[in-house]
Amino acid sequence: MKFFSPLEQFEIVPLIPILNQDGSMDFTISNITFFLVLNFGVVLLFLWLAIRKSRLIPNRFRALIEEIFNFVVDTVKQQTGRPGLKYTVFYFLVFFFILVANLMGLLPFSFTTTSHIIVVSYLALTANLAFVFIGFSRHGISFLKLFFPSSAPKPLIPLITVIEFVSYLIRTFSLSLRLFANMMAGHILLYILASFVLRMIAAGMVIVAFVPIVLMIAVMALEFGICCIQAYVFLVLSAIYLSDSIASPGH
Repeated sequence: MKFFSPLEQFEIVPLIPILNQDGSMDFTISNITFFLVLNFGVVLLFLWLAIRKSRLIPNRFRALIEEIFNFVVDTVKQQTGRPGLKYTVFYFLVFFFILVANLMGLLPFSFTTTSHIIVVSYLALTANLAFVFIGFSRHGISFLKLFFPSSAPKPLIPLITVIEFVSYLIRTFSLSLRLFANMMAGHILLYILASFVLRMIAAGMVIVAFVPIVLMIAVMALEFGICCIQAYVFLVLSAIYLSDSIASPGH
């Protein structure tokens, strides 16, 4: 029985090569492209099932979407106050998309798009650039006071300013690395346990393989929780970063 590297499951594989005539432009559809579209399609499907044939008594899909939306509203309001509620739709779509992508990655023969740094970095960078734009649109040039804490001792202001500026820049990396690393680590662990089980079964040790099977079930349950928690962490941290853009800078 042949076993591959645990990292093979994250490999991007071309599915439909699409090149222009001179080969200078590559529009190839890969597995990550397919599953990104599939993830977003599942999000749209759930939203469509929730709003179709709207009745006074909501169907199960509408009840689920309403619970998720209310959860996002409460989280955003808690972190940003009422001014942040105007961005609830953005947070709802990002949270729901990450949640769907994480959970779909647990399905057999699926592909976890959020286990790739390029995907989560794009989400984090887009959000942080939007927060900078919101900060300048609300406060103008005064938004730069965010990096100059007024209560700090004057001799330490230059050092604190550099620290604040650097910490602001690495928000994109911290926001994306947390999600990416957790998704990758969990799937690698599941792959190792599954390979261990298959090796034991191939060796005829079926009874001994029962122990890693139990561990696999426990890890799968843990991964389900991590998928939900990481979507929530992304939501909370991005809401906290938004609050810095909304609040009066320098305080």
